[in-house]
Amino acid sequence: MSRKQAVFCIQAANAIVGEGPRWDPATGVLYWVDIKRPALFRWDPGHGQTGHWPMSRPIGCASAAPGGRVLFADSDGFGTLELGTGDVSRIADPENDLPGNRFNDGKVDRAGRFWAGTMDDLCVHPTGSLYRLDVDFSIRRMDTGFVCSNGLGWSPDNRTMYFTDSMARTIWAYEFDLTNGELGERRHFARLADHDGVPDGLTVDSEGFIWSAVWDGWRLIRYAPDGGIDREVPIPVQRPTSCTFGGPDLKTLYITSACEGLSRSALERGPLAGALFALETDVPGLPEATFNGSGALG
Repeated sequence: MSRKQAVFCIQAANAIVGEGPRWDPATGVLYWVDIKRPALFRWDPGHGQTGHWPMSRPIGCASAAPGGRVLFADSDGFGTLELGTGDVSRIADPENDLPGNRFNDGKVDRAGRFWAGTMDDLCVHPTGSLYRLDVDFSIRRMDTGFVCSNGLGWSPDNRTMYFTDSMARTIWAYEFDLTNGELGERRHFARLADHDGVPDGLTVDSEGFIWSAVWDGWRLIRYAPDGGIDREVPIPVQRPTSCTFGGPDLKTLYITSACEGLSRSALERGPLAGALFALETDVPGLPEATFNGSGALG
């Protein structure tokens, strides 16, 4: 992969907390969310922004689903959004007893199950958990004890699941069974020093390397499968939040960012905070999976 990589702004979105970019290969568009606005957006490489859906609750993540719908997770649990009408249908909230929690990042595995983690919205208490929404719409808690659940993804061979524990500044690597959707032993994959930013959203490329956005770090880190740093890519904003591969050849890395809580000096240094960015790469990503519970959606 070329070391001379330039990140460019594709939409000066001014997102408060842009997050959760997901490429939909069926329609060739990118979905992403602004957690705190809150809203879901659709971006088309040929036409720019082509969709905007205001949401009633802070939305952590969303993924295209069959039948013109989007599956999402927010502060009231799991739900679906009908893109044509904007109608929302609720599935369930596994944490209705934890009003200070909300869902954060989430993603669909290659068997069609939706994984999403929760967090303490004040980023203080370890009340967050990782959940699996199965294709029959049952929900199972898979791990717990996190202050801020964040970016996740799977290795190309589906034997490892990566999961970000932001306030611990750690990316975990779990043994993963794709057939049964079970997690095995977990190990430290990568950890940032206290002064070096906070790991946020991530994605995995076709070589099995992990791209992690570093909140308060002005950069992305590309980790080798053994956890070593392959390279760091500067981003012109202090708080990049997540990334995903898209485009017809999956060689465009889309990057979200946030402007929430930034000082005047940080905004002067990075005036594009909250923008949507892109980076052309030599190595493609992996296709995004689609939730496989279409029979019950809506």
